[in-house]
Amino acid sequence: MQIPKIDKSYLLRSLVDLLEVATPTGFTDAGVYMLEKQLSKFQVLEISQTNKGALVVQMKGKSSKNPRAITAHLDTLGAMVKEIKENGRIKMTKIGGYDWNSVEGEGCTIHTSNEKKLRGTILIDKASVHVHGDATNKSQRADDTMEVRIDDETSSAEATEMLGINVGDFISFDPRVEIVNDFIKSRHLDDKACVAVILTAVKALQDAQLQPVQDTTLFFSVYEEVGHGAASGIPPTVNELLAVDMAAVGEGQNSDEYHATICSKDSGGPYHFGFGQRLKKLAEQNNIHYKVDVYPHYGSDGESYWRAGGDVAVALIGPGVDASHNYERTHMDALVDTTRWVLAYLLN
Repeated sequence: MQIPKIDKSYLLRSLVDLLEVATPTGFTDAGVYMLEKQLSKFQVLEISQTNKGALVVQMKGKSSKNPRAITAHLDTLGAMVKEIKENGRIKMTKIGGYDWNSVEGEGCTIHTSNEKKLRGTILIDKASVHVHGDATNKSQRADDTMEVRIDDETSSAEATEMLGINVGDFISFDPRVEIVNDFIKSRHLDDKACVAVILTAVKALQDAQLQPVQDTTLFFSVYEEVGHGAASGIPPTVNELLAVDMAAVGEGQNSDEYHATICSKDSGGPYHFGFGQRLKKLAEQNNIHYKVDVYPHYGSDGESYWRAGGDVAVALIGPGVDASHNYERTHMDALVDTTRWVLAYLLN
């Protein structure tokens, strides 16, 4: 079946809207609400939430013989308040896997338990070269040396506490979304780019008045960055699971920012060979440009479902994203081809 037309403006608009909402793992309610609101516009869908907070969308297919699932994750990297220092600044604990140097100098928001949003900047504790000299460059970027400078009048732990900040409050990083020459630059393209891809695929089906060939569950997880996003919540009747997540671009990798990619193997081992071969064939039949790659330092929600005992075939595709878990970048070509690949899978 011919792939229906994709609304590129909707793809881009959905992505930007998602990126602008803070969703560090464990603090995803606002993003889930936004996504549910978007999906509720498509009347063919049944929408629910798991106890853990994931969003589950049921799409009726032409057949119920071989149910499928597609997953992407809404949660992102972030931090929490670990300690309020004597000088009033904040010591952090990481949410997700990244290096401190990747967020040094970034603006951030502290989300207090009384629903205040306070601004700050992530810095090394010896940030001024005029004060600390070589120590600024030589200081290790580590849990004990990174801090948040709060944009308020505070120079003591007591003053910071009076602002409403407490240990355990969430900290989100500024996405800094910018679109230049069809490049999209932002933090958290992993994996909001793929959430937008799935949204756009669903809209394309709706616009063309088409339905999937099989009953399909869309599963938007909220704990992927800490390793157990899709460990529960996917219906046990599902026969195969397509994970849609970013493809890592960099030295030694076959992926690039302009193509969709299928992952053959990552840190958890190989993906399902037969399922992967079918996806490659679909791509070739539909003139979808793709790469094949292996990621040595990468895991996905497909693996978390496998490790939890899910008896399904799993494959992983996604757009190439440069500088993953840093200030990321991808290209519209990769997003469009990934969307078309999802559609080809849904319709065949």
